Amino acid sequence: MAGHSKWANIKHRKMSQDAKRGQAYGKFSREIIMATKIAGADPAANFRLRTAIERAKAAGLPNDTVERAIAKGAGQLQGDQLENLTYEGYGPGGVAILIEAMTDNRNRTAGDIRSYFNKYQGNLGESGCVAWMFEEKGQIRIPAGNLAEDVVLEAALEAGADDVHLNEEEQVFEIWTSPLALNTVCQALKIPIQSAEVTRIPQTMVSVTEADVAKPLLRLLDAIEDQDDVQAVHANFEMDDAMMMACSPQ
Repeated sequence: MAGHSKWANIKHRKMSQDAKRGQAYGKFSREIIMATKIAGADPAANFRLRTAIERAKAAGLPNDTVERAIAKGAGQLQGDQLENLTYEGYGPGGVAILIEAMTDNRNRTAGDIRSYFNKYQGNLGESGCVAWMFEEKGQIRIPAGNLAEDVVLEAALEAGADDVHLNEEEQVFEIWTSPLALNTVCQALKIPIQSAEVTRIPQTMVSVTEADVAKPLLRLLDAIEDQDDVQAVHANFEMDDAMMMACSPQ
C-alpha cells in the first residue's frame, strides 16, 4: 500500500497548495458541510469537522467562509442542495478506483468523471463494481514523537479502537476504528490527535511496475482529484517511490 499512500500524501499537499491560490475553496467548504451533516456542528465533539476546519484554515480559507459552510451543513442557511454520490471504475492496469463526491449537479459531475476515464485509458463502471474491494474504516493519526507504541496501543484499545499501526516513514501512529466508533475513540483518547477521518482501505492490491501504465493512471487520478465536486479518491495500487516520482504529473 506504500505507493497508494505516497500518492494520497502528494495529492493532499497539492490540494492545500491549490487552495492557497483560491482554486479549491469549494472543495474545502464541501468537506466542512459533509462533516457537519454527519456528526454535528460542534468541532469539540466532531473530530472529522475539526480536522476539516484545520485543513481549510491552514490552506487559507477565510473564517467567514468556514462559518457559512458549518451553518449550511447544520441546515441554518439556505443554499444549493448538495448530494453525496459515489462513482466506481477501473483505471489502467486494472486498478480499482472508488470516488466520493458531493455535488449540486450530478450530470456535470458524472460527465466530467466519465471524460477523465475515457481520456486516460480507464473505464467508468456500474455501482458496486469495485466498492466491495474497499473496507470503510475510521483512521486517527497521532504524531509518534516520543510516544511508546505499547502506550498508544493500550490507550487506543481501551478507547474502543480495532488496531494500531506505526507508519515509520511518516512517523505517525495510525489508529483504526469502525466508522461509527471514530468520534467515540477520538473523545476517549488522551493523546493529541493530528487528524481523524473515515476512509476506504483496499483489501487487494494491484502492483504497477510499468511506466506506460503508471503515467496514465496517475494522470487519471490527478484529473479526478482536481474536479471540484470530488471529496475523496481511493485506489488499490502499489508503486515504488522512483516510479511514483518519475510518472507523477508536474
